[in-house]
Amino acid sequence: MNHLDSSGQIVSMRSRTSTSEGYVAVFATILIWSTPSLFQYYLNRYYDPWAQNFYRYLVACVSIAPFLIYRMRRREQPIDWRAVTVCFVPCVPNVVHQVTQVIALFYVGPGVYTIFTRASVIFTALLALAFFPEERQVIRQWRFQLGTGLGLIGAFGVVWFQPGWKSGHIALSGLLVAFTATFCWALYGILVKRPSRELGSIRSFGVISVITSALLFPLTIAFGKIGTPLHTGPQVNLVLIVSAVTCITLAHVFYYVAIREIGVALAQSLQLLCPVGAMALSAWIYGERLTHAQIWSAAVLLLGAFLAMRTKPIATTETAENI
Repeated sequence: MNHLDSSGQIVSMRSRTSTSEGYVAVFATILIWSTPSLFQYYLNRYYDPWAQNFYRYLVACVSIAPFLIYRMRRREQPIDWRAVTVCFVPCVPNVVHQVTQVIALFYVGPGVYTIFTRASVIFTALLALAFFPEERQVIRQWRFQLGTGLGLIGAFGVVWFQPGWKSGHIALSGLLVAFTATFCWALYGILVKRPSRELGSIRSFGVISVITSALLFPLTIAFGKIGTPLHTGPQVNLVLIVSAVTCITLAHVFYYVAIREIGVALAQSLQLLCPVGAMALSAWIYGERLTHAQIWSAAVLLLGAFLAMRTKPIATTETAENI
């Protein structure tokens, strides 16, 4: 009996430690994912959208390589080339998302954009209904219907009521770019499930980083300025490197730890705190302020995203924030 009690205490202590590690990981992820749009907004002054994304993903490839090599050698698993080819599919919407989210920051502030991207939870749920037949029962649940409606209304309001950041309301082209970025992120989140399941999170992310960089390279040659790092100062390039390593690579590692220790649903729900951090940092660094209409719209959007996300975890699972 004493042995059993002692064993039970050890298991309980381990459980509490794992839970604590999960919460530390998820709050570290929230802190990191509050910053991508701020980095990108800063880099927009020096890098065009094509070059910025190409070099950020190139740095991410280099930084994830040691993790990828270590796991492959440790498990001695051969490369499944069929699974690798599957990674090409989600890379296409990922490239579109990466470029359009940077372009969107020419129309809206970084804090507003971070709030707006929470609508990806709604789009992810809708896409899940289309791609996974077993999810179609979700659409009949009132939480999903109400959350979808509130989320879309709030997303439109946050971006539309923009006086003060730019003169007048946002241009329709800017609204279209922001919606495209968010929709493609949701599409990427759905399509990446298969390679992630077959290759594992670290390996699939490493492969996707390589493919994304390869796709962005010719686009940068054609539409951007590939030699930008040579013409900017070391401080700017350091900011790009830090943003890539933290927001793309390190945040993924923390996020996967959080999912493992505290579960997908709770980790996803806590991600709704990211706009709060982004808005606070943007107000401090760039002087961005929300109008009263935007504050109410943001509240409606976050409430809608929360309701839709609580309907069924699998339908609203995203991959990672605004990398």
